[in-house]
Amino acid sequence: MRLSLGQEMRQVQKQILAPRMIQSMEILQLPILALQERIEQEMQENPVLEQVEVDPDLVPEEAEQTPEIVPPEPIAEGERELVIDESKPEADFERLVEMDEQWPEHFEDHSRPSRNRIEEEEQRHHDAMANLMDRPPSLQDYLRSQLAWFDLAPPLRAMCERIIYNLDSNGYLTTKNLQDLLGPEATKADLALAEQALAVVQKLDPPGVGARDLRECLLLQLSAGMPYYEELRTLITNHLEDIEQNRLPAIAKKTGYSLQTIHAALQELRKLNPKPGADFQEEFVPPVTPDIYVERDEDGNYKVRLEEGRLPRLTISSYYRRLLTDPQTNEQTREYIKRKLNSAQWLIDAIAQRRNTLLRVAQAIVDHQKNFLDKGPEYIEPLKMQQIAEKVGVHVTTVSRAVDDKWIQTPRGIFPLKRFFCGGTVSADGDEVAWDAVRLKLQEIIANEDKQNPLSDEELVKELAKHGIHVARRTVTKYRKALRIPSSRQRREWSAVMGKVSTKSASSPGASPSHSEGSSGTASVS
Repeated sequence: MRLSLGQEMRQVQKQILAPRMIQSMEILQLPILALQERIEQEMQENPVLEQVEVDPDLVPEEAEQTPEIVPPEPIAEGERELVIDESKPEADFERLVEMDEQWPEHFEDHSRPSRNRIEEEEQRHHDAMANLMDRPPSLQDYLRSQLAWFDLAPPLRAMCERIIYNLDSNGYLTTKNLQDLLGPEATKADLALAEQALAVVQKLDPPGVGARDLRECLLLQLSAGMPYYEELRTLITNHLEDIEQNRLPAIAKKTGYSLQTIHAALQELRKLNPKPGADFQEEFVPPVTPDIYVERDEDGNYKVRLEEGRLPRLTISSYYRRLLTDPQTNEQTREYIKRKLNSAQWLIDAIAQRRNTLLRVAQAIVDHQKNFLDKGPEYIEPLKMQQIAEKVGVHVTTVSRAVDDKWIQTPRGIFPLKRFFCGGTVSADGDEVAWDAVRLKLQEIIANEDKQNPLSDEELVKELAKHGIHVARRTVTKYRKALRIPSSRQRREWSAVMGKVSTKSASSPGASPSHSEGSSGTASVS
């Protein structure tokens, strides 16, 4: 192999996306709220864009059905059509009208704002600040406020605050060893102070805060007057792993407690909070605004329409169109207006193309998933983006961008548009069955199984086969875990009966802590 430097000529083909195509793809991918922000931003940056106001009281029906894009104003008599052509610049500058008389506000001096305008801006900022939502207190704020009720020495108070600010969002101390919190140069006196401060923090509300692991968190929440106090202390201290795996017969054999006592103690255990600080977390739920609405007509067919009320109707300013044709306009201003006119026209075309593409893609999806809308989610059919792309006549990446982050409101509820795309398998009858239908059937079988003798994954495969669904055991295991359903050993419920527990029964494991089923089910400690 020879390595050298030199020059050579090659003829190759490359696909280079034009700026207009890139903008069209970006506009297509935006959901309705993001597109609204994008249009508002463009209107602020591009003076050529104008919004057409529609009076809803005057023509409400027409206002709702008017498309979002408004063509430029018709050419008046004596005028010539605006031409933006670099090769023929003389055609762009043959018309002149009196701009200062028709649009006097454009020529006002806005360089120095008036006093009234400054006061209006200040008032708006003041109102905005006054209407801001108060931030709820954090876990650290709540704990620090409780320290005021304790008569603590300054060093101890400072150590308590240090521990408080090292708690995670669930209320646990981020380090199990206080030596790690203090650093390598800490003395025994510092360690003793930290232990004392930790004891103070663990007395604060909510109960269990400041624990270093789940076992300590649950023990901190026990009180001497609660039912089954001694049994709970024993179970949490020595048998937390057995509870998690539902090895209740093994616990009964080791402790001497009856299964009835263990079940009653576990009922009290479920009342404890394994994450005492989680209630102080701010849950942000993003707003969901449907981009598409599905409505059923008189013939029983589903038709889609876009959410257009939020989008401003755009047009190109006639003032700047005429200013471009003014021979007195200097070359620099003329070039600036050309760029803005091109940018405005590109945006209008991109929004129109987005509307057309989204309507066609959504209608094709709705037509394919008619059974889903008629009968429910269990009747969803397998669907790939390539199928919709071939039906609509676009590239599959265009379909992907069209459905990305879009929501659709149907008679069955609001769903992400991607919800209707799913793979599938072939049933015994040769029909395709969507994986979502397989998962729903799997949940139904497990919900109706004998809880004291739950079905294994192999038995679930056989049960699915009885319903005409043939899948592998690993597929059942995969979907069971995705649905957070415990294994058969973990789903087993032990009967709360008195008497001796056999060695055979004691060797059987049990249910996951996060999936308790029934009053005599498994413990929930996670």
